[in-house]
Amino acid sequence: MTEMGTPRWRKSSYSGNEGNCVEVADNLPGVVGVRDSKDIAGPSLTFAAARWASFVEFAKHHTSN
Repeated sequence: MTEMGTPRWRKSSYSGNEGNCVEVADNLPGVVGVRDSKDIAGPSLTFAAARWASFVEFAKHHTSN
C-alpha cells in the first residue's frame, strides 16, 4: 500500500489497550486497509472503499447481543 501513500492506521474508540484489535487505514485513495493490531508488521488486507462501506453498513444493522 505504500505506493498509494502512507496508511494512517486507527482502531475503534471502543477498543481497549490490550492490542487485540482490528486496525483500519481509510486515508488511501479508493481503498481501505485492514490489519491485526497484534502484528502491525504483518500482512494487511485491502478492500475497495465502496465494498468496505457496504460491510460497515451491514455490521451496523446486524449486530449480535
